[in-house]
Amino acid sequence: MSKSRKKGRVPLFRALSKLGLASRIEARIAIESGRVKVHGSIETNPERAVNPDTAHIQVDGVKAEKSHTRVILFHKPKGVLTTKRDPEGRKTIYDLLPEQFATFHAVGRLDMHTSGLLLLTNDTKFSSFMTDPKSGIERVYIVGVEGEALDSTLQKMKSGVMDQGERLSVEGAKLLKVSGKESLIELVLTEGKNREIRRLCAALGHDVRSLKRIQYGSYFLDSLKTGEWIEV
Repeated sequence: MSKSRKKGRVPLFRALSKLGLASRIEARIAIESGRVKVHGSIETNPERAVNPDTAHIQVDGVKAEKSHTRVILFHKPKGVLTTKRDPEGRKTIYDLLPEQFATFHAVGRLDMHTSGLLLLTNDTKFSSFMTDPKSGIERVYIVGVEGEALDSTLQKMKSGVMDQGERLSVEGAKLLKVSGKESLIELVLTEGKNREIRRLCAALGHDVRSLKRIQYGSYFLDSLKTGEWIEV
């Protein structure tokens, strides 16, 4: 953020996003097309600095006001992208969710081949807190890996390994099931680095066959079926 920008002021497109009215891309489009007014005048510059808590903003003639915080739990299926739209036309979570959640954003991401609990919200402060490593919010995953995972493997997961110049580790690791061909492990993380679990397992000689998140902080997947959602 620019040092000259006053405290609490953000670019107009981010203000609309913070108010839970649109994604940042959608906000830019609305502003540039002349649909947004600030203090009664049309504003077409998405970068104009405003305070979303005090500025009088209108979108399509309706005053923009912050919505109350809403959170939904969604059981993301495998093979679906956690994104608004995909240039390649692949299916995204928004193709499966009702239109009323079109402006919600995902709290963190699950990659295309990972299933399980995904939180979506209209509140950027909530998502920032939940994803900030300093918050120490636990994420719990069930991982199916190739081969027999040993106790020593789990210890290495907790102590950490280096991969591509980055240290990867988990807060907790518990062996749920093991055979010569496959092992099932419960892993606990408090921060989400890019493809961390897959990279960590591969570095220890175990390719991931399945990956599912079952808990995020105080939120649980429980009996939510694939593709289902619930507001909490």
